[in-house]
Amino acid sequence: MKKNKVVVALSGGVDSSVAAYLLKEQGYELIGLFMKNWHDENVTISDECPWLEDSNDAMLVAEKLKIPFQTVDLSKEYKEKIIDYMFDEYSKGNTPNPDILCNREIKFDVFMDIALSLGADYVATGHYSNIKTNNTDVNNIKHELHSGLDETKDQSYFLCQLNQKHLNKIIFPIGNLKKTEVREIAKINNLVTADKKDSQGLCFVGKVSLPDFLQQKLKKKTGKNSTEHALSAATKQDCSFDIVNLSIENPCKEKAID
Repeated sequence: MKKNKVVVALSGGVDSSVAAYLLKEQGYELIGLFMKNWHDENVTISDECPWLEDSNDAMLVAEKLKIPFQTVDLSKEYKEKIIDYMFDEYSKGNTPNPDILCNREIKFDVFMDIALSLGADYVATGHYSNIKTNNTDVNNIKHELHSGLDETKDQSYFLCQLNQKHLNKIIFPIGNLKKTEVREIAKINNLVTADKKDSQGLCFVGKVSLPDFLQQKLKKKTGKNSTEHALSAATKQDCSFDIVNLSIENPCKEKAID
């Protein structure tokens, strides 16, 4: 029997590479899709935005796995939905989290729509999270967002604004693995990303901290609800805004928003 078609978001990192490998081993029909979301040199340092390298690594992984590969340019949507919104909110003294926004507005909205238009039944990513289905009421099936097995890599916090429509169409293949296991799988199967370092910058922008990024366009203002206050808060939450390497108490842990 033919397995479902899955579009896997290949980011050029080891996590999404192994996610694709595991799905291929399980017999799914796969399409690898790389998102090009940022290439504006006016608000970041071009040398520190390695999307070309990431795209190339994603393509090499797809070739290794013998799956179709495409690149989609979502830079317009990313600028409008994430970057412009971030600058606007921080200028008001508010402190939205860019990764939560990115997952809600880009990966599991615009990107998911593209995936479904390609005939996909599901979208898969390399997030360290799990989805469990509550079937106790057949007339009201609920999908719950749970933490990943690796507590040091759990990313469910960044996915906490996904709703039932999203969760019904998502697969997290590495949710029950530890990072060490993911790298070992990549090494055993000679994936080019096996030893690639985890990204440490602002989601899809590159190796630049959130405060530094914001201050390229925003000027500090003093006051109770000020840009200075917001930038200070950004510094405190600036641990790693790409979808890796955060280990924090998760206020949205276990269940997704309806």
